[in-house]
Amino acid sequence: MMFEERGKIFNSEEFGLPKIDFSRFKKVKFRYIVGGAIILWLLFGIFYQVNPDERGVVRRFGKFARETSPGLKLKLPYPFEVVEKPKVTEVKRVEIGFRTIDPGPPARYAAVPQEALMLTGDENIINCQVIIQYRINDAPKYLFNIRGQEETVRDVAEAAIRSTIGKHNIDDALTEKKFEVQEEIMILTQMILDIYDSGIQVVAAQLQDVHPPDEVSDAFRDVASAREDRERLTREAEGYRNDVIPKARGEAQKDIRESEAYMEERIKRSEGDAEKFLLVLNEYQKAKSVTEQRLYIETMEAILPEIKKFIIKSDSKSGFLNILPLGQEILK
Repeated sequence: MMFEERGKIFNSEEFGLPKIDFSRFKKVKFRYIVGGAIILWLLFGIFYQVNPDERGVVRRFGKFARETSPGLKLKLPYPFEVVEKPKVTEVKRVEIGFRTIDPGPPARYAAVPQEALMLTGDENIINCQVIIQYRINDAPKYLFNIRGQEETVRDVAEAAIRSTIGKHNIDDALTEKKFEVQEEIMILTQMILDIYDSGIQVVAAQLQDVHPPDEVSDAFRDVASAREDRERLTREAEGYRNDVIPKARGEAQKDIRESEAYMEERIKRSEGDAEKFLLVLNEYQKAKSVTEQRLYIETMEAILPEIKKFIIKSDSKSGFLNILPLGQEILK
């Protein structure tokens, strides 16, 4: 057997060495290599890990075989079985009417007019940009029932948006019923995806930016400003009304209470005067002449308070004049 070592060729038999069959070593080495490759293929091919936010979907010769939960699992090695692990807890999103170029900050977006321009129910055109958020509800259906999942969701959402916007007037989408429009878009998108049996659950539909086309934006801005002025003036008028009406009602109640008090006072005074008159009448009936004189004197004192008065009474029998000074001391 000839050997080549450091550029020198020598025969092993010259040194008394036994003859070596190297073809045998080559066969043994090949068997070990093949065996080791098979062992590695089995070890790395039958185990797979499913993370907590994933579901394992096993395909056997391309056909759905089973769904597995998170954890360390076993399967047949490739190409007999293949595992796909979609993230079922991740909330995905599609953008209709625009695309995010750079999330930033600051974020940069690019408009997609062919998706954004829509016709409203009152035959106006608006530029509508919407975000649809969804997640995987059924992993096997998501993988096998629809193809191009993100594009499918985008197309379905765009159809739902156009249908919903077409049923509302422009004011509903711009201001008044924005949340109602979002809810209708989400419900209709989910209905269509359920018809496809897509395994997708719509989480939310958000109207990001709804505005008229740039060509008529100034006119719409004037209309919106006028509408805001109307709302502001209406609120101011309501505030004035809410301020004036309670005050007027309070004044009315105050006048009513004062009138009722005055009425009670007049009634009590009238009743007192009537009682006094009845008492005077009773005394008058007992002594008419004395009562007449007393009333006369009291009346004269009341109507002539600052004048010194004398009462002259003639006595026909004696012929004398009786003078009675009507002063404070006499009255006392």
